[in-house]
Amino acid sequence: MSIAKSVVTGTVYRAPEKRFTQNNIAVSDFVLDIGDKEQMFIRVVSRRTALDDIVSSLNKGDRILVEGRLQTNSAKMDDGSEKRIYEIDAATIEKMGENASVSSDYGTEEIVKFESDDVSNELINEDEIPF
Repeated sequence: MSIAKSVVTGTVYRAPEKRFTQNNIAVSDFVLDIGDKEQMFIRVVSRRTALDDIVSSLNKGDRILVEGRLQTNSAKMDDGSEKRIYEIDAATIEKMGENASVSSDYGTEEIVKFESDDVSNELINEDEIPF
């Protein structure tokens, strides 16, 4: 079931694996730790060929930003109980940090241009952030 569009940041906990469906469509997935103080895992699934380069360059421990549709699934455990699994169907994946490269299938030129603009830092100072 698809819940909503979401954007999360986290650390790659398990490196990406690439598999193919019966129709020969590539599907990559990896596990992202989005918790701050304690581990909180979410599976990231990428079916987009535009994201193949960035997904294949990810390693365990990389900090990334993922934008996509948040979905829930349930899986039956060995003891018969059901476990809820959260996953994101990724539309955009970006590496964070000094050597980060931006990869997306739409609109990244404007994002990079805005982030590099010095005026954006003057728009909101730290005292005005409500949280």
